[in-house]
Amino acid sequence: MEDASLHEAQSAKYRGALPSLSGDLYLTDGGIETVLIFQEKQDLPHFAAFSLLKTPDGVELLKKYYTPFIELANEKGVGCILESATWRASLDWGKKLGYSEEELSIANQKSICILRNLRSTMEKGKPLIISGCVGPRGDGYVAGEVMTTPDAMDYHLAQVQALAAAGADVITGITMTNSAEAAGLVQACVQHRMPCVISFTLETDGALPSGETLQAAICAVEAAGPVLYYMLNCAHPSHFAGVLAQAVVAGEEWVDRIRGLRANASAKSHAELDAMTELDSGDAEELAVQCRGLKERALPALNVLGGCCGTNVRHVAQMHAACAHLFAS
Repeated sequence: MEDASLHEAQSAKYRGALPSLSGDLYLTDGGIETVLIFQEKQDLPHFAAFSLLKTPDGVELLKKYYTPFIELANEKGVGCILESATWRASLDWGKKLGYSEEELSIANQKSICILRNLRSTMEKGKPLIISGCVGPRGDGYVAGEVMTTPDAMDYHLAQVQALAAAGADVITGITMTNSAEAAGLVQACVQHRMPCVISFTLETDGALPSGETLQAAICAVEAAGPVLYYMLNCAHPSHFAGVLAQAVVAGEEWVDRIRGLRANASAKSHAELDAMTELDSGDAEELAVQCRGLKERALPALNVLGGCCGTNVRHVAQMHAACAHLFAS
């Protein structure tokens, strides 16, 4: 383990007061799995980036992935939020990959310690927030069999505990496909006194894979426990811009709870992306312009920008170029 015990809770630098709630611009990272698979030519079983933690070379690859995003944020003088490589590091996926519960806990903690070490050497002026990434129990594109909220809480407790013990500042549920599981994750975070962000994945009609509307999902999770804010990820802005525009015209307040966007590079559907054998990296400049349009016309609270499938630091740099003037003081 690097510079930190796996068996003692670590103090988290920003857990008590997350600076991204200030409304200042924060850049986050991109599509870690697609970068590692298509650019770094890594075999990631079940899209599990945390499997790289097994070897020193794998750890170096993860550092190589994160470093350009930190450098970009430092260069532009803005904050940075990094998601740990633990989207697949929950119990069911760990079993599929041959991990015991103890080994899985160690992997979750190690992923946070890597980010803590990067922060200790690379944080320059603006905050570098470490987020413990929690993915869905099932596929990130398909709702599948939906758990009850209590079952979801029980399922996610162990991973939340490991990420919290290692010193994550916040837990972010990434590609949540239904409100019940997202609510369960929120309640697992409450159990471990962890601040929580929920990020929903959306289909081309702007609804969740479960069929729930974005409004219904946010309202359902709001009733379950405290959420710092919501994000949208693993979808292209063209998929949900219309839904948000209609909500703004109707004066619906739930859109103000959305602060983050991690957009796909491609406008293709999830089914189309699943069938592809080559990466669709889209048009980075066009994607950035669409993100700016969302900030200007639909999501006034939006201040966390990054990417999901098919994106890398080039896409995030374009987002900064397109949107930075909207945050000028």
